[in-house]
Amino acid sequence: MNTNPLLNCDSEKGVCEILETPNIEVSENDLEALKTDKIKIIYFTDPICSSCWGIEPQLRKFKLEYGESVDIEYRMGGLLPSWDIYNSGGISKPSDVAGHWEEVSPHYKMPIDGGVWIEDPLNSSYPPSIAFKAAQMQDKKKAIVFLRIIREMVFLDKLNITKTEHLEKAASLAKLDVTQWKEDYESKAQIEFKKDLDLARQLGVRGFPTLIFVKDDEMLDILYGFKPYEEFEKRVKKIDSTIKKKEYSKEWQNVFTAYPTLTTQEYAVLSNTSFEKAQEFLHTLSQENKISLKKIKNGDLWISNLQTNQ
Repeated sequence: MNTNPLLNCDSEKGVCEILETPNIEVSENDLEALKTDKIKIIYFTDPICSSCWGIEPQLRKFKLEYGESVDIEYRMGGLLPSWDIYNSGGISKPSDVAGHWEEVSPHYKMPIDGGVWIEDPLNSSYPPSIAFKAAQMQDKKKAIVFLRIIREMVFLDKLNITKTEHLEKAASLAKLDVTQWKEDYESKAQIEFKKDLDLARQLGVRGFPTLIFVKDDEMLDILYGFKPYEEFEKRVKKIDSTIKKKEYSKEWQNVFTAYPTLTTQEYAVLSNTSFEKAQEFLHTLSQENKISLKKIKNGDLWISNLQTNQ
């Protein structure tokens, strides 16, 4: 019996699962295109995956410490094709998702407002996924900024990110060529998205987040679901024990220059402090007008007042 994938965003498992897919043996040809001198991480995600939002603190720290030794390749997984296809189980309509999102929010210590599923529900996660592929075709770094913007839109601002007006605004904020982005979104990006779905099936991906660690033509490890930071580090060290992590400045200016918007948990992880101490310090910075506070139903978003190019 089919179950709605959003029902399976289990905070205990730390994963958003889709329909069961068989484990498929991956041939050398399948991984030929993934060869690299660096360790490559193929990251299967989805713009509306709450567990993927939950690992943002770990992923952001991982990029700062191991970004010079590791390539992270973002792939879209297709969590919600449509409600017509997935309409059974405990979640049978969009409004059922609202409560679930707000239940997982404190588990990940990441702010989430489930109101979008009541006020202006999404009918699919495919449009924002295709929009990301259009951004990625143009500029990989800006595409990650774009993905962050649309996630903040849906998780924090209760905006329906299937709507072109929101996606176009995100493209502009990410400093993409919006005309080119629109052209790709309506054409080539759809083909690229299908390639992601095909690769996910080939590799047996059945939920998000899934991070597949690849070296040359060999798939060496998989990190599945929400995991603590040590699990990211352990997998890289197991593949290459000579890799050294980069030390970065934990000063608030440096952290906000790297990431102009941060949740309290993200800042806590990046600055190696407790959630409580991070919250207290960020409130002080806000009172001094060094950063701005955006209050969310289940937490806070802190926005840099520093001049930055993102």
